[in-house]
Amino acid sequence: MARITAGVATSHVPAIGAAIDLGKTREEYWQPVFAGYEASRAWEREAKPDVVILVFNDHATSLMLDVVPTFAIGCADSYKPADEGWGPRAVPVVQGHPELAAHIAQSLIIDEFDMTILNEMDVDHGMTVPLSLLFGEVDTWPTRVVPVVVNVTQFPPPSGDRCWRLGEAIARAVASFPEDLNVQVWGTGGMSHQLQGARAGLINREFDNTFLDNLVADPQALRRITHYDYLREAGSEGIELIMWLIMRGALGPNVTQLHRFYHVPASNTAVGHVVLEAA
Repeated sequence: MARITAGVATSHVPAIGAAIDLGKTREEYWQPVFAGYEASRAWEREAKPDVVILVFNDHATSLMLDVVPTFAIGCADSYKPADEGWGPRAVPVVQGHPELAAHIAQSLIIDEFDMTILNEMDVDHGMTVPLSLLFGEVDTWPTRVVPVVVNVTQFPPPSGDRCWRLGEAIARAVASFPEDLNVQVWGTGGMSHQLQGARAGLINREFDNTFLDNLVADPQALRRITHYDYLREAGSEGIELIMWLIMRGALGPNVTQLHRFYHVPASNTAVGHVVLEAA
């Protein structure tokens, strides 16, 4: 049967994608960011996942603000890089796994999660930046992807606890899929940042590092963080961290941390990254 072997969490800062595409990764400003992913890229070459369930948010690119599903799952054969206003990134088309995606969708809906089914979608930096960070500049992505899209752009987003329980339900769905697959779950977005208003540029190192600590030390505490807590402590875009809880919920109670990285700043955000191995 299919099995979830590991989880990855990472920021998906759009400026990181631009730095890659413009050949700036070795510049003094950007080099520390990319150095923080070198160990994870080497690990991914050894781990060789067949499928990544990649949790991200669309930034009003494919899902416009007149249609905002709380949770959605991509069941397409492939997903093209989106044009976010300056042309699509010159990265490979993402290859889906429609059989696994359809199985997960059915299992989640029976498990009382009302998923929106996406049979066509272009994917923006929320997906392509994590793939670039973990796999580098390649001609073809070395894994197939099942996209899971979460609303963190329009109020009300789901709670962190609801996201955790979705991760648990995804784990049950994967475990019941009959094909032998090595599956990873990635949660993307965050960490603390705010892009507008009087607190634009907010970064909270203490909150971010406590969050990273508790992914291993006290994950249940993360389920209790409220929308207001995220807004107050991590800025208006800090709510993206609930997507990390889908990944963490899918891994079960015990994990081993293989790699952790935190850097400030990248553009106007904090960059966080962790690799967790399922027990």
